[in-house]
Parts: sequence; structure tokens; C-alpha cells
Amino acid sequence: MHLSDLRGRSVAVWGTGREGMAAATAVAAHGPASLCAVNDRANFLSLPWDGPLAEAAPLVTGEEGLARLLAADVVVRSPGVPNTHPWMAELRRRGVTVTQGTALWMADHARRTVGVTGSKGKSTTSSLISHLLTAVDRPNVFGGNIGVPLLDLPEAELYVLELSSYQCTDLTDSPRVAVVTALFPEHLDAHGGEREYYRDKLNLIAHDPGTVVVNGTDPRLAAELGGRPAVRAGFPDTTHVAPGPDGAPWFHLRERPLFPRAALPLVGRHNEGNLCVALAVLEALGVDVGARRDDLAAAVAGFRGLAHRLAEIADPSGLTFVDDTLATSPYAAIHAIDAYEDRPLTVIVGGTDRGLDYTPLREHLAERELTVIGIPDSGPRIVEALAGLPKVRTETVDELVDAVRLSRELTPVGGVVLLSPAAPSYGRFRNFEHRSEAFREAIAETAAS
Repeated sequence: MHLSDLRGRSVAVWGTGREGMAAATAVAAHGPASLCAVNDRANFLSLPWDGPLAEAAPLVTGEEGLARLLAADVVVRSPGVPNTHPWMAELRRRGVTVTQGTALWMADHARRTVGVTGSKGKSTTSSLISHLLTAVDRPNVFGGNIGVPLLDLPEAELYVLELSSYQCTDLTDSPRVAVVTALFPEHLDAHGGEREYYRDKLNLIAHDPGTVVVNGTDPRLAAELGGRPAVRAGFPDTTHVAPGPDGAPWFHLRERPLFPRAALPLVGRHNEGNLCVALAVLEALGVDVGARRDDLAAAVAGFRGLAHRLAEIADPSGLTFVDDTLATSPYAAIHAIDAYEDRPLTVIVGGTDRGLDYTPLREHLAERELTVIGIPDSGPRIVEALAGLPKVRTETVDELVDAVRLSRELTPVGGVVLLSPAAPSYGRFRNFEHRSEAFREAIAETAAS
């Protein structure tokens, strides 16, 4: 379905955050017969819905919203509306067409798009792809889940998008290059289960992409792909890391050394994999990676990590605070913890409780010495899952600022305080940016106390 197909039809936009605002604005411009906005969970975190936006799409809240959705020809839901929402079941039962702004946009732009998803690494990998393309004279527009809603993007010859599992769910067109970085259980409450999550995530590659690029070293992703044709980064027949001319690790394109691993300023083995995927995407787009290796090496060296992904924050105390608020699962937290395996470490965990199994985190920390501080809502349950580990000290507090204050007391000078929540931000925070902002404010507040 294209945006132009909404002309003359009754449309309801479900959700009033950034994606809902973008959708309402875009749909209004295409002349629907009627348009309204529905917010079934309006609270103190809701963004204002007023001015021209409210005139174009009057806002309906509460239970009345369901009637307006059922009366629409097309419902454009925001990514934050889960598949498991009871209203979704009723819409499906009544045969109402449900789509998203992402799907509407992709219908018109798929052939000019690199789309990146994954249970971990999608933000960094998509950022790397955009950054490296710019360095080799391939201008592009970057957007998606990481910041700008697709319907707000300007026209361009090439797009690089970071796409969440929610955004992938309703796609009916795959991008020209479809990229998957990793696969493990995530967002199960919103998708309905592990199988449903994998199905929705891999919907990105289900609609005739030109090329599929994946992290070939991810075992669960490999199992889900089976024999499907794909460029499997991390293996010797494509981009991978192996000993270079000096015996140190280098990035390679097949047998050809490109540049040293040391050129990449990001910590962790998982980030090596992210760059291997990014380089494989450039080759899929026709970039002569070998010939441009010097330009690429310089661009890699100049790449800075994302604001909310293992972003280090210096502190006068001698501690290093690390904002990894995008780590919303135990598997993502495991990767972050491993990145600081050689330093004293305190980890702050907890957020929206989606009922995830934290046994993998417990198993991974069985021989690790560190401190874990749990914050609401899921923090106490994570701490309980770690009970009895001989080298893991656990504490719980009621607020993020209390966790930061306690971490200052418990972490040795030279150590790391890592916010890697293993849970999403919604409930107590508007979004991950809000949680990150609160973390930085807590660091500043406790430094002065």
C-alpha cells in the first residue's frame, strides 16, 4: 500500500508519538476522506497534540478510540503498538487493514534503501554503513528507528535505515539491501512469543530484496536463514577479521587485508562483526572496498559510537560511566559486559518487565566478578535470577539516580559503571533518549553530592 492509496479513504492513525505525528502529517497531505488520531494510553509522558496537527487529525483517547479504529478503512499504527494489543485482535477479526508509516514509505522507496535490523547491532551497523558510504562519495540520508521517522525523511538517491522488529512487522516491500545483524529472543511480549518475534524481524527479507547481508557468525540467525541465499559476513569468502601482515587482527575482504582492527575505536568483538557487515553492504552496493581501503580506514578511525550504545562518559572521580541504554535484552547486556571484561565493573539493570528469561545472563556471569544494581521494574527480578553467584554482588534501589549514587560507592577508582538495562525504557521514561538523559543527569547530580 502506498500513501497515495489513502486518498478518499477513512484513516485512523494509532499512536501520537513522533511516528504518529509523522504519519498524520503525511496522510493528511494525500487527501483522505476522514482522518483522526487515536491514543489509547494517554498519560503524563504523552507529547502535545495540538495546533495544525490536531486540526488535521482530531485526537480521540480512551475506549472511544477502538470504535474509531474499527470504523476506519485503514489504520496506520505506530511501531509502539504491539501485535499482542487486544484491539489488534479485534481489528484483524473485523478485517480492517492495518499498516505502518514505515510500510507506506517503503512502498515508494524500497529500491533506494538499505534496511538494517537485528536483535543487537542494528544501530551501530546502520550508522557505520551511512558513515562509510559518505566517505566513499555515496551521499545518503540516514533515518528510521534511530531518530527520524521515515515519513519525515527528505527525498534522496539512497537511504540507510535502522529498523526495529516493530517496524519490520507490517512491511510488504523489502529494501534493495536487507541486513540482519543478530537474532535472539527480544520483545516477546509485543510479538507474542519467540517464533513470532523471529517471523516479524525477518519480514524485512521476505519481500524480494535485491541482496541479503547477514552476520554469518550468529548461530541463531544462521539457523533461521537455513539455505537462503545471503552474503554471510564474518567468513573468509567475504569480509572478516583475521591476522594481518603484522600478525595483529586486521579486517579483510576475502584474502585481501584492508586495515588493522585497531583502526576501529569501538570496544567489543560484536563491533568487529558490525563493521564486517557494513563493509559487505558497501560491496553489495558496488563500492570497490579494496580500492577504497585507505579512505575506509580513515573513516572507520573517525567513527564515533552512538550516544546510547556503549557511549563512555568521563567523570572526575576516575570512574568511567557508560551509557548503553539501547541494550534492552540479557543478550545485549552480555555483549556490553564482555566489552569491559578487563576492568572492575558495576552494571545497572532494569526497565520495563516483559517477562524475559534471565537465565542466559546468570550462566554468562557464573565466573565473572562484578556488581549488579537493579532498578524498577524488572531490576529486582534480574537480581533474583543472579542470586547465589559467588562473585556477583547484587543490590536493588528504587530510582536510577540512587543506582548511580550507590555505584560511586561500590566501584573502585578506574572502574566502569555500565548502564546496560537488559530491558526497554517505556513506563518510567518516554523512550530510550529520556532514560539516557536521566542517566547523565544522575551522574552530574551525584558528582556534586
